[in-house]
Amino acid sequence: MSDTGQGATGPVRRRPARERLLSAAAHRFYADGVAATGIDTITTEAGVAKKSLYNNFSSKADLVRAYLEARHEEWRGLYRARLEQAEGPRGGVLAVFDAYADHAAFAYERGFRGCGLLNAAAELPAGDEGRAVVRRSKEEVEALLAGHLADLLPERPEQARVMAEHLAFLLEGAVARAGLEGDDRRLRRARALAADLLEQM
Repeated sequence: MSDTGQGATGPVRRRPARERLLSAAAHRFYADGVAATGIDTITTEAGVAKKSLYNNFSSKADLVRAYLEARHEEWRGLYRARLEQAEGPRGGVLAVFDAYADHAAFAYERGFRGCGLLNAAAELPAGDEGRAVVRRSKEEVEALLAGHLADLLPERPEQARVMAEHLAFLLEGAVARAGLEGDDRRLRRARALAADLLEQM
């Protein structure tokens, strides 16, 4: 299959096979689940031969890990965009919540199904490297909250740490409920609760 197509002004370069495979995997893994999505489904949607998948990824497990890392990086981009608009440490904390809501608002094929990382981790066996990727992602989110709270409460580091854990729990609970209900209302409510807590500090 050629990597070029014909556009209105001449040949148009198609995306690299690795990029198309990751895009197809992200689409199908989120919509259908990791276990239910076979390699043939991904290569068909990506428009590449099966050999191309194994030229780019050593196994399906390797593709799953790449998907998880890419999804977290996608969230990081949403967070950075929100952070640019945030004012002070309180705004930084709320930027974390806003980035989750932004992720939930994407036009998913079957609607919002909750955190793609946790959904995938629930299907992976204990000890799988994919679960470690998800754990690192969640630890990073809590660390971001802790950093903003440390700036807000420089004289009370222990309170900042405890509050970061509290808000991380609030966020994860909200995303789980939002996934069950298929929209971002719980995330918006969690953001409002977080804002109220911050105002009390």
